[in-house]
Amino acid sequence: MINYINGQIAELNPTQVVIESNGVGYGLLISLHTYSQLQSKTTAKVHVESVYIRDDNPKYYGFAETDERELFRKLVSVSGVGGNSALLMLSSLSSIEIAGAINTANVALLKSVKGIGEKTAQRIVVDLKGKMGKHEGGISQILGSTYNKNKDEALMALVTLGFQKMAAEKAIEKAIKQQGVSAENVEQLIKSALKNM
Repeated sequence: MINYINGQIAELNPTQVVIESNGVGYGLLISLHTYSQLQSKTTAKVHVESVYIRDDNPKYYGFAETDERELFRKLVSVSGVGGNSALLMLSSLSSIEIAGAINTANVALLKSVKGIGEKTAQRIVVDLKGKMGKHEGGISQILGSTYNKNKDEALMALVTLGFQKMAAEKAIEKAIKQQGVSAENVEQLIKSALKNM
């Protein structure tokens, strides 16, 4: 079991990081929060979690903070929530919003994440309410530093997450025009575009 990887950031985009350590490049799926934490760095310690779809096909997820990995573990423990769905939740909502939605049974907020339906959202609330531990009172806001990136990077991230390119382009344009979101903050742009999907 890999607990963390410490090394050079060889590649980084809003959905994946490649950490090179001792000549091996480890590809890890990441959330927007982890992306924003790693963006200004050349080396990083990334906490790892593996989720098995089949015995021979693990997917590896990376987190800049152990708090986020802990919340990810709680989410994937719920029946019907896979690694990709949990990662999309962590990219669409802050940890505070997720914990708040679970503790107040705000099914509508959980349902606003792509791929999370009514029954799954209700199951998340039933299974995790009162079990959020250090997330119970909320942790630091997911949105961190601002940085300059463009619409192409946001589009690439949405397409990687499984959205159709044309629909993703429309959602990004809508976020910029109707919501006044700056195209220079790729994280906020993706979050706003996700709400338009």
